[in-house]
Amino acid sequence: MKTNSGSKKRFSLTGTGKIKRKHAYKSHILTKKSTKRKRNLTYSTTVSKPDEKNIKLLLAMK
Repeated sequence: MKTNSGSKKRFSLTGTGKIKRKHAYKSHILTKKSTKRKRNLTYSTTVSKPDEKNIKLLLAMK
């Protein structure tokens, strides 16, 4: 099974097997967003439990 190229660039695996992702809404129209909001969007987070299965399929993992 082929890996989805877009997913390959957007997601990465942690040591414990969780999937890491970046926050959205951090690319443009930043003037109206507060500094606190922009700062919190900087950090990466993990994918939610219901979405994990679908992303693992895109990354061709079992």
